[in-house]
Amino acid sequence: MKLAVLSDIHGNWPALAAVAADIDVWRPDRVLVNGDVVSDGPSNPACWDYVTRRRAADGWLILRGNHEEYVAEWRDPSTPRTGPVADLTRVSHWTYEQLGERTGALMCLPEQWKWTAPDGSRLVAMHGTLLGIRAGIYPFTSDEDVRRRITPGAAVFVTAHTHVAHMRLLDGTRVVNTGSTGIPGDGDWHAAYGRLTWTPDEGWQAQIVRVAYDRAAAERDYFTSGFMDGAGPEAELSLVQFRMVSDVRTRWSAVYRDRILRGEISVAESVREWLSRGEFHGFTLADRGPE
Repeated sequence: MKLAVLSDIHGNWPALAAVAADIDVWRPDRVLVNGDVVSDGPSNPACWDYVTRRRAADGWLILRGNHEEYVAEWRDPSTPRTGPVADLTRVSHWTYEQLGERTGALMCLPEQWKWTAPDGSRLVAMHGTLLGIRAGIYPFTSDEDVRRRITPGAAVFVTAHTHVAHMRLLDGTRVVNTGSTGIPGDGDWHAAYGRLTWTPDEGWQAQIVRVAYDRAAAERDYFTSGFMDGAGPEAELSLVQFRMVSDVRTRWSAVYRDRILRGEISVAESVREWLSRGEFHGFTLADRGPE
């Protein structure tokens, strides 16, 4: 059994194309797309249409990520269209408008996939963990915390969400976070995906693969797609995150989200304040415009 797992594409078409080509050369038995195909990036229709074509033609499996949920929420008329909550979700709304009727399929995606090897050992895959679709596993997550998040008794637990590739062996379970194809947050810009194999002689083995792609083309897509103009102030956070290969938006949210919801500061003001920090010098639009 050869299984390729990619995730967290986030509308990065050049990265997806490069990873798909690498996977095709490897020729796995199954390919699993472990959530977050869309949103927080520019080329969402291209990425969604590609993975769904491969699902139809080659049996690719697609699981739901938290960003599929964010986009699908806009189909609900009760989702706020104005106010602080709406201001915080303009990126997903822009994606929703890009995808159009495709959004009807997002919430139909399953949350989990399982496969049992001939020896009875099980692989379980999900975008998040048992604690929720946004409850990920980082290298710094304690073993005690990981135990609460993974399927007991599984030989392999495959997760995503954090954008940080990571593997560990815990109580007989091989825990594999395959990182991010589209916007890695671990300092390595190469698109990431996982290769997992099972053989009678060696059992389960896992490898994180990194693939080079056209980063300049991917960055141009942020501007030519309309993302920078249409997705609100957070669009610049997404661009800076892409450029820095670091988790910029999650850190910003931890500092400002509650203040924004209380009406103490606007999204635009918070983004300006956050990106004025010295660590972002050289990565913002003010420092470095479209390239």
